[in-house]
Amino acid sequence: MIVNPAAFTILCFGDSNTFGQPSEGRGRWPADVRWTGQLQQLLGTGYAIIEEGLGGRTTDLDDPDRHDRNGRTYFQPCLRSHSPLDMVVIMLGNNDLKTKFGRETDAVATALEGYIDNVERTAWTRTGGVPAVLLVSPIHLDADQPAFAEQSSEYDADSARKSRELSAAIRRVADKRKALFVDAATVACPGIDGTHLSRDSHEPLSKLIAQKIGSNKESGAESAPL
Repeated sequence: MIVNPAAFTILCFGDSNTFGQPSEGRGRWPADVRWTGQLQQLLGTGYAIIEEGLGGRTTDLDDPDRHDRNGRTYFQPCLRSHSPLDMVVIMLGNNDLKTKFGRETDAVATALEGYIDNVERTAWTRTGGVPAVLLVSPIHLDADQPAFAEQSSEYDADSARKSRELSAAIRRVADKRKALFVDAATVACPGIDGTHLSRDSHEPLSKLIAQKIGSNKESGAESAPL
């Protein structure tokens, strides 16, 4: 835990790829392997990274097989719990593409816009402003990976196709709401299960997000007081 009271505080809200599940199976990468941990190391003690990842988390869908995976129901109390915040990083979307949901990419992006609403209405900075929001379009699902069919049975080739279309849809929401945006798929990819970040993708993803955080802070962009 970073105890610097002046630290720039960042909430990272996501699914199993924020939790740090390996593509090889169950478990969790150590904190110094996970992109959130590497982000903390890159930015140093002037920043405080709060990691909020949960496997199977959707944007706002109730999963009939796992009752606690609707991200939206937890997001608002999460914001209240961790405020004051300077930035909220949100990387969600691929779980919405499971075949049982039948969801299209525009609907995923619209759901993420609801997260921006929550930040604007609920979270606050130490100076009474609104935290910046960084939307991270997730990595592409890869149906060609050798363990995709076995370990990623809730997805199919159509899910993988939709995942490649998510970036443009999420970018449109970011532009509309003046949020920050990066595309994880430009630097990161899944491992053998075609779903979860490969171990060597965590580092470049942390660097991509750190660069966006740094450039935003250097620009002096601050949200207006509530």
